Order: sequence, then C-alpha cells, then structure tokens
Amino acid sequence: MKNDELLNNEEQNENIDNNVNEEAAEKEAAENVNADKEAEEPADKESDEQSTDDKAADTEEGDDQQPLDKALEKIAELQDKYLRSVAEFDNYRKRTLKEKTELILNGSEKAVSAILPVVDDIERAIANGQNTDDPQVLKEGMLLIYQKFEKVLESLGVKKIDTTDAMFDVDIHEAVAMVPGMGDDKKGKVIDCIQTGYKLNDKVIRHAKVAVGQ
Repeated sequence: MKNDELLNNEEQNENIDNNVNEEAAEKEAAENVNADKEAEEPADKESDEQSTDDKAADTEEGDDQQPLDKALEKIAELQDKYLRSVAEFDNYRKRTLKEKTELILNGSEKAVSAILPVVDDIERAIANGQNTDDPQVLKEGMLLIYQKFEKVLESLGVKKIDTTDAMFDVDIHEAVAMVPGMGDDKKGKVIDCIQTGYKLNDKVIRHAKVAVGQ
C-alpha cells in the first residue's frame, strides 16, 4: 500500500516538474519573440524614417527644379525677343539707308518734272522766233514763259523775297551797297534790289542783295 502511494506521489511530482518546465519553456519562447520584435521595430522605424526623408528630399528637389525650369523658359523667351528686335532694327536701318540714298539721288525729280514744260515753251519760242522779226511778239512770248515759270516755282514752294519799301532785315537781305543822302524816311530801308532773293517753304535759300539807305 505504501509502495503504491509513493509511486503516485512520484508521478505527481514528475507531472508538476513537467508542467513547470513547459511553462518556463513557453515563457522563454515568448520572451524570445518579444526580443525579436523589438529588434525588428527599430530597423522598420529607421527604414520608415529614411523613406520619409527620401520623399522630403525628392519634394524639395522637385520644388527647386520647377522655378529653374521657369527661369530657363523665361530666358529663352527673352533671348528670342531680343534676336527678333535686332533683326527688325537691322532691316529698318537698311531700309532707311536705302530710302535716304534714293532721296539724295532722286530728290529733285519733282522739281525737274515741273520745270520741263517750261523748257518746252522756251524751245518753241526759240523756234518761232526764227520765223518772225517782230520784237513785240518775242517779248510777249518771253513774258508768258516767265509767268508760267513763276507759277511752277510757287507750286514747288518757292517764293520771292519782297523788297519793295521794306526795312533792311539781315535774316533775308544782304546789303551790298549803302546809299547816303536819301533822307530820314529812307534810312535803314531797302532802296533798290540788285538780285532777287527766294524762300523755299519759309526757308531762305538765297538772300536778296539790296542797296540800303544811309
């Protein structure tokens, strides 16, 4: 009987020891799992932080790249405008130079074209003068030609400088003689016009040569 009780007690103790050992093994396994998780967490955290930093760096690089692209586009646009302006100015300069050269060479075309009919009248007067000995006819012909020529000059903007009873004016007159003893009312006035002066559109192109009272 005692032997049976001893066997039972040994079996119970053995079961208790087995349970204790199993609990200790389970506890140790759990601690190992937790340790592994804790070891993995910093690595995962570090990986997440690195990924976040990479994304931030990419964002900053993208933000920096965008203004640079805009600046390059603006520079290209301004350069294109500059080149176009230079080309347009060069064309304008060449065109202006050509027009100026043509004006210098052909500026008198209008005046010459207006005078040619007068030249035709003079040629006809010379031809008709050979067929007549009447001086009055020649005189009348010359007078008509002169009047026509005066009208042509007026159409071109050329006008005579009036010297009739005019005060001497250095801007339009040139004194070639001083005439003393003409009286106080003639002093400083034009006494005689030796050569007619002319204006072209209010600009003096030839001063009138006059004699002035002294």
